Amino acid sequence: MAMSRVPFAHASEAELARLFDFYRIEWQYEPRSFPIAWNDRGRAVEFFTPDFYLPEYDLYIEVTVAKPARNTRKNRKVRLLRSHHPCVNVKLFTRRDVERVFSRSMKRAS
Repeated sequence: MAMSRVPFAHASEAELARLFDFYRIEWQYEPRSFPIAWNDRGRAVEFFTPDFYLPEYDLYIEVTVAKPARNTRKNRKVRLLRSHHPCVNVKLFTRRDVERVFSRSMKRAS
């Protein structure tokens, strides 16, 4: 997938996409939304759209670089996704995860 055609919501997502491209990891950006909450009539009223899908690994990734104290909302969505869609593999990539990945990639590049 060519990154230049993808409007990322955050610079950290663009950086992660560049890293996937560098390592030739196929990825899709926000390819699917999952219902995670329904009203009393059974209609979906809340959805969660993970940032990336890695087909080779059958893995969805949600990226957040917010301070850990502010991850409650994202953790809730990931928890509801896992609860209602147990066959979906999803990983929350926190600020610390992102920093580790970029740190390792910088070391390998130098």
